[in-house]
Amino acid sequence: MAPSSIVQEYDGQAYSVPTFSLDQKIENEIRKNGIERPKGYTVSWHTNADVEHHHFGSSHPMKPWRLTLTKQLVMAYGMHTAMDSYLSRPATKEEMADFHKDDYLDFLARITPNNMLQHNIAAYNIGDDCPIFDGLYEYCALYAGASVDAARKLINDQSQIAINWSGGLHHAKKAEASGFCYINDIVLAILQLLRYHPRVLYIDIDVHHGDGVEQAFWSTDRVMTLSFHKYDKDNFFPGTGPLSSTGPTQSLAPGAHCSLNVPLHDGIDDSDYTSLFKAVVEPAINTYHPTAIVLQCGADSLGCDRLGCFNLNIRAHGECAAFVKSFGLPTIFLGGGGYTPRNVARLWAYETSIAIGAHLNESLPTHTPFLKAFTPDRTLFPPLSEHGKYENKNSRAYLESLVEGIRESLRYLQGAPSVQMQEIPPDLLAVREDVEQRLAEEREEREEMRRTRERGAGMRGQLVD
Repeated sequence: MAPSSIVQEYDGQAYSVPTFSLDQKIENEIRKNGIERPKGYTVSWHTNADVEHHHFGSSHPMKPWRLTLTKQLVMAYGMHTAMDSYLSRPATKEEMADFHKDDYLDFLARITPNNMLQHNIAAYNIGDDCPIFDGLYEYCALYAGASVDAARKLINDQSQIAINWSGGLHHAKKAEASGFCYINDIVLAILQLLRYHPRVLYIDIDVHHGDGVEQAFWSTDRVMTLSFHKYDKDNFFPGTGPLSSTGPTQSLAPGAHCSLNVPLHDGIDDSDYTSLFKAVVEPAINTYHPTAIVLQCGADSLGCDRLGCFNLNIRAHGECAAFVKSFGLPTIFLGGGGYTPRNVARLWAYETSIAIGAHLNESLPTHTPFLKAFTPDRTLFPPLSEHGKYENKNSRAYLESLVEGIRESLRYLQGAPSVQMQEIPPDLLAVREDVEQRLAEEREEREEMRRTRERGAGMRGQLVD
């Protein structure tokens, strides 16, 4: 290519054609969509660009790049101006140890692609689904830290809706990875909420069962878990979550009837899903009386997802988020599954608009970075249910049986459980000096490791906003 096609000399003429900076284009989008800060409540957005740069492998379905697309859509519409935006810090080992075992955390901190053969990786369920990659511990700490921070903002009444699209990794167990998940940020966030809130309702609309969260709170009545998911014990991961699985089998045991599952078959569509969701969630809230909600917004329940098998469109998925919001309780919106990045970004941008009460233009802003990723339609609401459609195998009678089964479990609760709360010293406005010191030391260690890697392999490319 000739140099003149890349660099051209300035000819000294003045041009009258108007040009607009990116900021001006975003301002125009804000005016066009009527975006403004919500009245009467605050929404916080918790993110860190460093989490976007990690890579599970070229053939792995999990693509953290979906977070880049989501962020760019949110900012192209100007929705960040309607929220309190926080650059989340990595969770400390002590914070992650609120749930996870020390030896597992030590393993994640030590393991690298270069030394993995020296470790018993099978003991921690490391394999094709949960591979070892450069920066694994940093990745885990970043998305977990954002969820912990989101919970703390709710506790401290700094926000009423807190968003972390990098979180929602619901399969991770206490001492092992599972289903692309290494650290269970949802459990860590709920544990924070329980420092202040007597009861927390966890709702999961990922296509996969929220087994890690259910298992973590199986024996307590202070958390109710409610999961809507595809269920096939033998042929669909993780093979758990039948309607009959409602907590400990002893009726008087703490946690009995506090684990609710809505097992679905292939192909459920918009009207069936949203009707079922409302018919189950409303009585659950009215019976359990949670004081906070955590909503896992897994995008793999959309139609056309690489690993999904439902026929949901973006509006229907968002309708569920809007219904949860309508109860006016402190709520955390988290990400989760979702393996067609362009549709994941569309969905989470739309659900961000629901959180702030905005109504977005269907055409994506023309100044959106990576706009080609959304071709050919470049719209917020592609007809996902019309492409690769699964047969709806959920009969009306079956859906009605699910609603009745959930309501039967709720009848056993006989109202919300009472909780004797103990005062916990607050550390919500500022992190104590010793924690700050540990954070500084960990940052220095990570920086030194990064410099060492770069000396050996060259500088890693960076995405530019």
